[in-house]
Amino acid sequence: MTTATQPTTEPSLAGQTVQPKVLVAMSGGVDSSVAASLLIEQGFDVVGSMLRFWPDDREAGAFDVCCSPQAAYDARRIADRLETPFYLLDARAKFEEIVIDPFVPTYEKGETPNPCVWCNKHIKFGHLVQRAKAFGAEFLATGHYVRRVDGPDGVELHRGFDDGKDQTYFLWALPREVLPALLFPLGEYRKDQVRTLAGERGFSTAYKKSSSGLCFVTDTVEKHLRRESDIRPGPVVDVSRDGAEVGRHDGVQFYTVGQKRKLGLFKSHEPRFVLDVDAASNTVFVGPREWCQWTGLEADQVNWLCSDGAVPARVEAQVRYRQRPEPASLERLDDGRIRVMFDDPQFAVTRGQSVVLYDGDRLLGGGIIRRRLGGSDGLQD
Repeated sequence: MTTATQPTTEPSLAGQTVQPKVLVAMSGGVDSSVAASLLIEQGFDVVGSMLRFWPDDREAGAFDVCCSPQAAYDARRIADRLETPFYLLDARAKFEEIVIDPFVPTYEKGETPNPCVWCNKHIKFGHLVQRAKAFGAEFLATGHYVRRVDGPDGVELHRGFDDGKDQTYFLWALPREVLPALLFPLGEYRKDQVRTLAGERGFSTAYKKSSSGLCFVTDTVEKHLRRESDIRPGPVVDVSRDGAEVGRHDGVQFYTVGQKRKLGLFKSHEPRFVLDVDAASNTVFVGPREWCQWTGLEADQVNWLCSDGAVPARVEAQVRYRQRPEPASLERLDDGRIRVMFDDPQFAVTRGQSVVLYDGDRLLGGGIIRRRLGGSDGLQD
């Protein structure tokens, strides 16, 4: 395991007499707690910070998720233990604009959003890098499981050593120009090692449950959508049965491609998966799993974390967070779009989600899926 004092991919402080200042984004969890501690041990001048997203009418301690009042209390306790300053930074207006406002409308359009991507791009990194500069900090650090590598053409982002925790999938949209200012102290650690380090340091967060889901959704996405969107019942049709109506739904916003449970079927002895949702006709289309696969896609809102000359024709492409990147051919289209054709069909390619591109472990960039190509039995957008 990489030692705390000699990281292989982070900037070295050897020979420096002035401690570089780093603003550490602290979430109140074990990962950011250890990240801050490691940076102090490596000789950085650490300042702790947390972005406030929750509204005034949410009571502190009422719930314990990422970015909650309780999480802020935990983060401040760790900062006190590390004897480092801690600042709570207000980001409520920007968070509502960038993350919350588009969330329900995107589902209502029949797409599945990926709000963490835009939060990272505009708020957790884009906005916070600017705040770091205001603090006189040279770097911004987080507890993400990502590796920073200083390559021949500048800073690169690589997958973390812990495959189960790697978070590069959510960082493809970062502005390339902010990469030199980013540090990821946990990129070469596994989650169990991080918990051990936290326990050795006596941190209260050592065995705190990891946060999951969306920080602004306090129960489930389905319950959130039922509160915030209109209920519009409609048909569920089976594409493999010539479009026969096989059930009823409460609204297309409650369904996403690849979904198997809660399909509202009248009766079925065969497993069915959501193949598509069409907001215009208010219809949910289902079929067998083998029909829920596509050989390619087209994406827009493309962002590159490498130079134009470094974009290869062959990549590994990932279309879901829990899937592994798969070999594919890449074609760059007009208007900044891309076409990705997989060597093998991929399950549940979903409009509105991200396609993230890699060259080995290196994160190249990505885009938002707009069309699925080469679906089974001719199904495509």
